[in-house]
Amino acid sequence: MSPDFDDQFIQALNKHINIAHKVCNLYYYGSEHREDVFQEMMYQLYRAFPRFQQKANFSTWMYRVCLNTVISFRKKESKHTRVSISEDHHEIPDEPESVKSDNMQQLYRAIESLSEVNKAIVLCYLEDLSYDEIADITGLTKSNVSVRLVRIKKELEQKLQASKSTSYAKY
Repeated sequence: MSPDFDDQFIQALNKHINIAHKVCNLYYYGSEHREDVFQEMMYQLYRAFPRFQQKANFSTWMYRVCLNTVISFRKKESKHTRVSISEDHHEIPDEPESVKSDNMQQLYRAIESLSEVNKAIVLCYLEDLSYDEIADITGLTKSNVSVRLVRIKKELEQKLQASKSTSYAKY
């Protein structure tokens, strides 16, 4: 690759590096595999950059590569790992008191329980991406994204109501 190619790639990557961190945090928050999947994302982005045709925004393309990488990584990981996961595995580590919010923790737990594709859709939706951009990233149709978002919102609402009922039952 030419120095111009590398400079172009590094400049675009640095401008949008937060996308890779967000995807890693959504799928591997507090995990020792987070660095591995982050490195794999960087490798896949570099490898795929020559095929980036600028038909979409770089950020949209980057979301797609990062999400596909993490989903593939998780599939490979689940094939090789047959370890039983305890309930503690699904809990988000405590944040500093200034940031801590019970409602936010409940929302993150609910999002963690979604399927891989639905997590990707929620991440893109929370980033205020358009349905067209979400469709480009996920490979779904715009109407499928719309239908899934309605279902995801209902599912999250049910999970949050159930967790509130459970927390009230403790008192």
